[in-house]
Amino acid sequence: MTHSSIKVKKMNEELVRQALRLASYGTKSSIAQATGLSVATCGTLLKEMLDSGEALEDEPEASSGGRRARRFVYNADYSYIACIYAVFEKGRPTLAYAVADSSGNIMERRSREVSVLDESAIDTLVGVLLGKHAQIKAVGIGIPGLVHEGVINICDAEKLIGVPLEQRISEKHGVRVIVENDMNLTVYGLYQKQDWEEPGTLAVMIFVPDCFPGAGLMIDGHIHRGTSRFAGEVSFLPFGISREEQLRRLNSKKTFIPLAAHAVASLTAIVNPALIALTGEQVQENDLSLIRERCLDVIPPEHMPQLLWLESPEEPYLNGLIAMTMESLSYSLELVEKRY
Repeated sequence: MTHSSIKVKKMNEELVRQALRLASYGTKSSIAQATGLSVATCGTLLKEMLDSGEALEDEPEASSGGRRARRFVYNADYSYIACIYAVFEKGRPTLAYAVADSSGNIMERRSREVSVLDESAIDTLVGVLLGKHAQIKAVGIGIPGLVHEGVINICDAEKLIGVPLEQRISEKHGVRVIVENDMNLTVYGLYQKQDWEEPGTLAVMIFVPDCFPGAGLMIDGHIHRGTSRFAGEVSFLPFGISREEQLRRLNSKKTFIPLAAHAVASLTAIVNPALIALTGEQVQENDLSLIRERCLDVIPPEHMPQLLWLESPEEPYLNGLIAMTMESLSYSLELVEKRY
């Protein structure tokens, strides 16, 4: 019973927090109406948020003849998040980073070249950011690889393979940490920008010179990682050639189109997305019509997804990392839902 009461209180706190974040300001009555909670419960929770500094008191509402209602606003500076993602800029290992407030506004955004992409480089940057911004309560780290059971597995940054980065950074610095695949973050960031009336399905596929392609998948509004977080590793599709030959063909425009079309058609048949975005230096906007034509050799046109050229994945990548890191600070309780 005590455990359940704690959960209910945390759920109520999150409801009030989100309602106050979404509104320019709120009163006890307006927050109660938005959340479905009682005015008394909202009053108690808002007082706790005032005491902690998470909420601030604004000018009271104009009087309508009675006592003026107190107004509250969410304090966006109460907590910050730090987002770090590993990239190779012109072949050079780089850590790009941003610090955002709890409303998602970016306060600082820079990048720093490092000698090697490893745990030490990321840990050092986390320490620097925490020293500059005491409000940071969560750190999100994007990597060009996948994490399985807390350990980085397949990764373009070889020095990160086998490293339980999330656990080590969290234990050392005492903040919440998430480590996520770059393509999952990119597809999540792109999904956030779409106007979905219902949970949708989409994919982002990236083609970079001298690297194997990868994909991020959103299925019915949820990131699809797979049982061992291997979902989206499209370079392991049965192309009928060796991986060395696959890499050679990907680097040639003449042989790139058939391989890209094979991957798009495979995702279409298996996932049936409404949209597939293609990005990376190897793919150009005029390639999309050629890829589509090849896909239509095997995919019925009514099932062919929209193909979108994403000139740069950086913005959706960062947007996804910010959104996911902010969500890591939110309390959530999954209710039982029908699975049919």
